[in-house]
Formats: sequence, structure tokens, C-alpha cells
Amino acid sequence: MNISKENIDALNAVIKLTVEKEDYAKRVDDVLKDYRKRVNMPGFRPGKVPAGVVKKMYGKPVMAEEVNKLVSESLHQYITENKLDLLGEPLPSETQELIDFDTTENFEFVFDLAIAPEVDIKLSKREKLPFYSITITDEMTKQQVETISGRFGTTDQIESVSEEAMVKGNFAELNDKGEVLEEGITTEDTVLSVKIMKDDAEKAKLMDAKVGDVVTFNPKKAFPNDTEITYMLKIEKEEAEKLTSDFQFTISEITEFKQPEMNQELFDKAFGEGEVKSEEEFNERVKADLENNLGMETEYRFQVDAKDKLMGKVKVDFPEAFLKRWLLATNRENEKLDETTIDSEMPRFLDDLKWQLIRNSLIKSGELKVEEADVIEYAKKSARMQFMQYGLNNVPDEHLENYAKEMVQKEDQRRQMAEGAINDKVMAHIKESVKIDEKEISREDFNKLFENK
Repeated sequence: MNISKENIDALNAVIKLTVEKEDYAKRVDDVLKDYRKRVNMPGFRPGKVPAGVVKKMYGKPVMAEEVNKLVSESLHQYITENKLDLLGEPLPSETQELIDFDTTENFEFVFDLAIAPEVDIKLSKREKLPFYSITITDEMTKQQVETISGRFGTTDQIESVSEEAMVKGNFAELNDKGEVLEEGITTEDTVLSVKIMKDDAEKAKLMDAKVGDVVTFNPKKAFPNDTEITYMLKIEKEEAEKLTSDFQFTISEITEFKQPEMNQELFDKAFGEGEVKSEEEFNERVKADLENNLGMETEYRFQVDAKDKLMGKVKVDFPEAFLKRWLLATNRENEKLDETTIDSEMPRFLDDLKWQLIRNSLIKSGELKVEEADVIEYAKKSARMQFMQYGLNNVPDEHLENYAKEMVQKEDQRRQMAEGAINDKVMAHIKESVKIDEKEISREDFNKLFENK
């Protein structure tokens, strides 16, 4: 077999593979011999079908399959041995002539390649990147304490409507005479929050009302926006915008949420038995967890700023025509992905590709590697974040370890964890290599950093 590469330009190349009969003949013969042992044909005992008959029946498809296997193996080996850094995978060339396995014994295969452009990122302390620390105020800590303790509160039925009450009942639209409007808007078992009512006069009509009372008020005046009206009365937003009617509201249930007492029972439920033993320790633990959560956000912001900075340092040209062909070829089953869609998505795809090249350059220059322990540690971090979303802040480390090890048993999740681990190492490498400009910032100003992004 003869394999050669021809560079079209700096980003495109062609590989030609010439396959002759002697390259594949033995492979084909071996497969046909195996077929002969297993084929069943009327008039012949198993394994005694003449070789010529087997070859006549299966020779051509077996030859086609073995030639294609040989080409694939040889192409992969050539790319590996020559350390070709490619974008995507080789594609059959648009100049490839039709292969006729019925009449030809020698073949030429032509593949188009996209060569990855070289990117060499140099980092130094002359580069400066911001690193934000969100200031934790007493009010933020107080709100977080209420949020965490609120998970263990109770909802109690009460006798009359209070400022904090949730009131369930049935709505019925009224006409100008205060009578129930025939074919008007009605709902059953609607729950409304007294606390968010914006109009004091409308709110006063509900205050101190009891189960069974019928209260007349105007929802449009009472509640803050049309979205709330839409949800509450189960109507379209356009209808909510035009609504002016009064409604009668028949109360069927009144409840109020009660925060739990600050005691050992609450501390144990929130953070595990004996972990916290006083209200002061509870507040300190809440603040520490809040700092940890905000730390994740500031790390993410650093990634955004680092990526923007490094993306702006280099200009990269890509073989766009090849990449469009490759995307179409590898997504044939996706009916929504056509040339128009690819054209619109191409800028974002090229940005992602550019970042991958930058990241690969940093991995190479920093000699960064991911070990098994790194994958497990990242899986633990991912698991911890998942548990925190469900309010579980005190999962024992051994449980996280076991959960993480189960996660990485699945190949797709293992790849994700390995990807996350190397990404963390890249960010740590950047942080060590540049000058970090630490900045204290309020929560509000930090959120504004993400506007227009």
C-alpha cells in the first residue's frame, strides 16, 4: 500500500491511499475460509461447501468490507505516526472517483483533511486579570439563614387572614352591579399570597377574613403585574392586560408559614447531628457556606474573563469550507441541521474551536495532566453541587466519594468529569501565570458584570 500527503495550503491537505490486490488478498481469503466453516447450503455437509462456491457468493462484499477496513486502519495509523493535528475527521474527497468492487482489483482512495492551525499562547505577569470577591453583607447572611432554616419550617392552618397568609379559594368575576357575571372568569382552589398584594386598600378587604367568607376586591389593582394575574385567574396575558372587573373570592383555606425555632433540633436537621451547637455557630456555618457558594460564582467569572482575554490575544484562521462539510456529514441524522443552520451557528462553533486550541496550547506548555484522583475529586465537587441544589449541605465526605466513584463508572460521565478536571487545571495554570487584580464587589455590581453577555 502506498500512502502520500499533499498540502493544499496551510489549513487543508489531501491524503491518497493506493490499495493493490496483494494488500488485502490474504485478509479476504481468511474471512472466506471462516465463512466456509460456518455456511449452511442445501446439498452440502456443514464445512464442505466448495471454496469456489463460497467465493462466488460472498467474495465481492467481503472484499469491499476488508478493503474499507484496511483503508480506515491505514489512514488512522498514518495520522498517528505522523502526529497530524487535525480538525474534525478525514472526509472522502469531493474528487474521489467511484469505487467499483465488481470490476476492479486495485483502488485509489482520496481523503480531505483539515489541519489545525498552530496556536502558541505565552502567559506572563505582564498580563493582568481581575478576580472578584463578593462582599457578604449582614443582610445577605440573614436572608441565607432564613432560607436554610425555612426548609424545616411548617405550614399551619390559621383562623383569619394575616399579612403573611396564603389564602386558598374560588374566584368569580362580577358585573357592574356586583353580581356574578354569567360566563365570566371563574377559578377553583386558587392560592394567593397576601404579602405580595401591592394595593393597601385592596389588601385591607382580605385582612382578618375567615374560612367561608366571601370577599370582593379587584385583582388588577391588588397584584403587582399581569403575569401574576395570568397565573392566578388562569387566563391569557392579553386578557389580563384588559381586565378591569371586580371579583368575589370565597375563602376555603388559610395557612401561614412558620419559621422553626432556633434550637438544637434545627441545627441537627440543617447540618448533621452535633455539627452545630449554638445560634452563633449556625450563623457562622451559614456564612461559610455562602462564601463557598459565592466562591464558585467568582471562579466562573474568572473563567469568563480569562477566556475573553486569551481569545483576544490570538487571531486564528480556520478551513471553514471543510468544517461545514464535516458538520453536515457527521450530523446527517439531525434533520434540523442544514446548511442555513450551520451558517448561522458557525461563528459560535469557530469561537469554541478557537478556545479549544488555546486551551490545548496551555495544556502542552504547562505540561498539565489529569490523573485518576483528579477525576474523582472533580466528580465529588460536581456531586456536592448537585446535593446542594436540593438543600443537602452536610453530605459526609465518604458518601460523596462513593457517589463520585459510581459516577465515573459510566463512560460519558467519566469524560465529562475528566473534561472538568482538566479545565480546572487550565484555570489554575492561568491564575498562577498572570497578575491577579483582586477586587471587592457588591452582589448587585457582580450581577451587572454579566449584563450584555
